[in-house]
Amino acid sequence: MDIQIVEIPNVKNANGNIGIIENDVVPFDIKRVYYLYDVPSSAKRGGHAHKNLQQLLVPLSGSFDVVLKDGLDEVTVTLNKPDKGLFINSNTWRELENFSSGAVCMVIASQEYTEEDYIRDYDQFLEYIKTNK
Repeated sequence: MDIQIVEIPNVKNANGNIGIIENDVVPFDIKRVYYLYDVPSSAKRGGHAHKNLQQLLVPLSGSFDVVLKDGLDEVTVTLNKPDKGLFINSNTWRELENFSSGAVCMVIASQEYTEEDYIRDYDQFLEYIKTNK
């Protein structure tokens, strides 16, 4: 599975820390940034894959789990430190769940939004990766 934890450079200070994300930290050119917040703990987000888009998920506050599937393996990664992001390459199914109270997930993306890049049905995802390897 093509995922990895990315260390976010930071400056530590007694008055508060600063996390720094620049293009040399992210393994792709940044085209879009958005964030998820006020997600109920029982809710699930994601539930899709991307044909081309790559993402870096950063837990700015709180914690949540990311369930990742590539058609063969399944891995769950808990994100709970704002200086560690999760890189997710294309062709990886993702589901976000178990949001803590006050959790904020920042998503850095390699492309602007385009609906054609999404695969929103898991069976279609399995067929897509089978025919596009």
